Amino acid sequence: MPGIFGVITSQPRNRIEPQLQRMQQALLHESSYSTGTWIDESLGVYVGWTSLKDSFSDGMPQWNEKQDVCLIFSGHEYSGAQKINDLRTNGHSLGEAESGYLVHLYEEDPHFVENLNGMFHGLVADRRTGITTIFNDRYGMHHLCYHESKDGFYFATEAKAIVAARPELRVSDPQSVGEFVALSCVLENRTIFKNIRVLPAASTWTFRNKATDRRLTYFEPSQWEQQEQLDSEQYYQELRSVLTAKLPQYFAGDRPIGIAMTGGLDTRVILASHRPVPGALPSYTFRGPFRDSRDVTVGKKIAELCRQPHQTITVGNEFLSAFPHYAEKGVYISEGTVDVSRAADLYLSEKAREVAPTKIVGTYGSEIVRHAVMFKPVEPLKGMFSPDFLPEVHRATSTYATFRTEHPVTFAAFRQSPWYHHGILALEQSRFSVRSPFMDNDFVRTVYRAPNGSASNGDVRLRLIRDGNPVLAQIASDRGVGGDGGRLSSALRHGFQEFTFKAEYAYDYGMPQSVARMDHLLSTFHLERMFLGRHKLLHFRLWYRDQLSDYVRQTLLDPKTLSRPFLQKKTVETAVEGHLKGSRNYTTTIHKLLTLELLHRFFFDAQVQN
Repeated sequence: MPGIFGVITSQPRNRIEPQLQRMQQALLHESSYSTGTWIDESLGVYVGWTSLKDSFSDGMPQWNEKQDVCLIFSGHEYSGAQKINDLRTNGHSLGEAESGYLVHLYEEDPHFVENLNGMFHGLVADRRTGITTIFNDRYGMHHLCYHESKDGFYFATEAKAIVAARPELRVSDPQSVGEFVALSCVLENRTIFKNIRVLPAASTWTFRNKATDRRLTYFEPSQWEQQEQLDSEQYYQELRSVLTAKLPQYFAGDRPIGIAMTGGLDTRVILASHRPVPGALPSYTFRGPFRDSRDVTVGKKIAELCRQPHQTITVGNEFLSAFPHYAEKGVYISEGTVDVSRAADLYLSEKAREVAPTKIVGTYGSEIVRHAVMFKPVEPLKGMFSPDFLPEVHRATSTYATFRTEHPVTFAAFRQSPWYHHGILALEQSRFSVRSPFMDNDFVRTVYRAPNGSASNGDVRLRLIRDGNPVLAQIASDRGVGGDGGRLSSALRHGFQEFTFKAEYAYDYGMPQSVARMDHLLSTFHLERMFLGRHKLLHFRLWYRDQLSDYVRQTLLDPKTLSRPFLQKKTVETAVEGHLKGSRNYTTTIHKLLTLELLHRFFFDAQVQN
C-alpha cells in the first residue's frame, strides 16, 4: 500500500541510492501512484514515498518556511480545523497540499506525534538539531517495516521493499508462517520474513549522526484502561457527543467521498450521526452472483431514506475469470497478512474507486464498541503439515491466547485491528483512500469508559441511530436486529435471519464432510440456490469446485507445491482431489494452501541477486 521507504545510514551515496530505487520499484503497485525520493547525505537520510494522487498525503515532501525541517508523511490525519486556523494565525504558510500544516505542527507542538489523530506513519528530518525521527500512529495500523544491520536502518511500508534492497533477507520466518496457518495473519509485529519486523505501535524512533539514538513509545493502552468508568447514561452521552463532533472531519476535503453501505449497524450509526447533504454521498453495496443479499436490500433502503445515490457492485463471472490475477496480486501486496479469499477485496476496491476515490467505512465499529472478535486459531486439517512444522502452528494458538486475556477494547484496537485487519486495509488502500471513524482516538478513548457489561447488555448503537435519525431506526439490520415492531416481532425476525445466516455458512464454508457427499449426489438439483447469497457474497466452496478448479489443480497439484517440506504430499492430493470432485469440503484448507504456495513463489523461491 502507499507509504514511505528508505535507509538511514553512514554508507556512501553511490551504494545506497540504487537500493532506494529498487525499494521504490517494489512499491509501485499502480502506475497512477505519485512517488518521489529525497536525500540528505549530511543526516544520512535516504527516503522515498508512494501515495495515491490527490490524496491527503500527496505532495511530499513538506517543508517549513526556513527549509530546515522536512516532513514525509503517509496516511491521513484528523486534527481539526481549529489547529489549522491557529497555524495560519501564527503566520505559517500552509501551502496547497492538504497535509501542508503538519510540518508546522511539528515546529510548534512538542508533543507533535502524540497529538496526531489517524492512521499514519512518517519521517521528520530536522536540520536544526541533526535529528531524524520515524513515527507511526498509536494503533500501528499504518504498518512500517524495518530491518537493522551494520549497514544502516532500512524501513518501508511493505517488507518486500526492504528485501528488494537486501535480497539476503528473502528468508521465511517459521513462527510467522505458523501464525498465518493458524490465524490468517502474523502477530506481535513480526512479518513473514525472518529478519524484518513491524515498527511497534505509537513509536517515535530518533536517529542522530546517521545511527539510532532513542526508541520511545509515546502511548500505552494502559493510559486509557485506567480511566474512570462512566455510568450508562453518562457513557452514552459522551460517546454520542464525541461521534457527532468528530465525524465532520472524516467527511471533509475536496475529493469525492463514497460510503460502503451494509446492512449492519455501524455504517448506519455514521449516517445517523452525520447527515450528509442529499445526493452528496454516493453509496454502494457488494452483491454475490445468486441474489440480492440482506446487505443489498437493507443498504438500498438506507440510501433511499438518506436521499443518497446507491448502486450494487457484483462479484461474479468477471471476478472469477480474473481470479488468478487478483489472488496473486493480493498475496503479493499483503505479504501473508490475508489469504487468497481476500482477492475479492482488491477487485471490489477497484470497482468502488470508480464511484469515488475515498471511502467511508463502518469497519471496526462492532469490534470496538461490542468487542466483536473477528479471528481465532483454527486447527489445520489432520496430516496436512509435517511434524516438524506443526509445532509452529500450535505455538500460534498459545501466543494468541496471551492477548485474549487483555482488556477487550485493547485487544480489538491494538491487537486485532493492526494484526488481522491490516492486510484487508492494505489491499483497499492500494487502490483508494479509506476513512474509519471508529478508530478515531477520541472515540476509542471514550469506549474504554463504558460501564462494565455494557457490551453485552443492549447495543448502544441502536440508541445512537434512533436519537440521530429515528427513520433509520425503523429498519432492521441484516441479522434482524432493531427495526419496527414489538419484542416478539423483533425476536422472531432476528431468529429467522440468524437461521438463514447459519444455514448459509453450513452449506458453504462450514459444510460437514458427510453433507458434502450428499450434496455431491444431489448436485443436479442445485440445492445451493436455496441457501447461498442471502447473507454472503463469496462462495469459494463452489467456485473452487467449479469455475476455479483448473487454477486450484494446476497450482496445488504442481510437483513444486507437493515437494514443499512443510506439507504432507498425500494429504494435499487427497484434499484437493476430493474438493474438486465435489464429495468433500476443504475450502479453508485450499485458501491456506494457495496462499502459502504463492508466498513461496513470490518471496522465497526467487534467486538472491546482489
